[in-house]
Amino acid sequence: MLLLLLLLWGVKGVQGGNEAKEGFTLSVEREIVVQEGLCVFVPCEFSYAREKWTDSDPVRGYWFRDGDKTDRDPPVATNNPHRSVLKRTKNRFFLIGDPQKNNCSLNIRETRKKDAGSYFFHLERGQTKFNYLWNMITLHVTALTDTPYVLFPETLEAGYPSNLICFAPWACGSPTFSWAGTSVSLSSTNTNGSSVLTVTPQPWDHGTNLTCQVTLPGSGVTTRTTIILNVSYAPKNLTLTIYKGVDPATTALRNGSTLTLLEEESLRMLCTVDSNPPARLSWAYGNLILSPMQSPTPGLLELPQMHRRYEGKFTCSAQNVLGSQHMSLNLLLKQ
Repeated sequence: MLLLLLLLWGVKGVQGGNEAKEGFTLSVEREIVVQEGLCVFVPCEFSYAREKWTDSDPVRGYWFRDGDKTDRDPPVATNNPHRSVLKRTKNRFFLIGDPQKNNCSLNIRETRKKDAGSYFFHLERGQTKFNYLWNMITLHVTALTDTPYVLFPETLEAGYPSNLICFAPWACGSPTFSWAGTSVSLSSTNTNGSSVLTVTPQPWDHGTNLTCQVTLPGSGVTTRTTIILNVSYAPKNLTLTIYKGVDPATTALRNGSTLTLLEEESLRMLCTVDSNPPARLSWAYGNLILSPMQSPTPGLLELPQMHRRYEGKFTCSAQNVLGSQHMSLNLLLKQ
């Protein structure tokens, strides 16, 4: 009994080596890590003793799951056209190496969580049948962390079409692309490995999200990248708000309005506008450009006391590289 245990221990101890049986060797990476939905190439080379076969005998190679019986269980991949492979690995696991040239390289596409586990290589030639059990590979399938890349202009101009490109160079097969945005009208053209989206943004699209989603074939796993749109547009919605005296109430005026004030009554006029990039706000009195005041509030003009010399036309202007907008107010001194 003791002798039997020692013999069993000795067999187990040589399974980590390259020569469990003289003349039979296999060289392969033992631990394989791949993200779900992606592909992995496993280089592999083997040798075998020259016994029980002739040069005319074809070399058949097979990859099996750990625990499979090679005489009755289907392999996950083989070069034997007369041997059916496991249904769930068909067209995904490929013995792309040529066993006739001592190559047992394995290619796995569209990896799934259920693919995780150990696999061994099996050789058949003539009367020789051999399992390389001591050098099995162990496949670890991790969560997909790769995300698509989105190429887009740093700034989009409102009213003008621009192309955005989403691509996933790490994907294998033909992934499916889709776009989602809150405001942008979406129209895309998909090719193998990338998608081109043509957008014609509007001012209200500025600061909104645009997402490119990639769905991998086979596994159905999805991953996405979200960008924030930077849309440039000319000044719009210029608004003039006034504050009279100590009254906290405000009044928004239309362009060309007339406002009557009492003598020595104070007035604050605030000009606001919507634009990107931010517009430069300035005031003019008649044809005289007023020097900008050192105020923490852009567009604010203060008149501490109303006098007759202030009667006339005040104009607020908003300007950026894309355009300008103006709004005027006529001040009168109440008699």
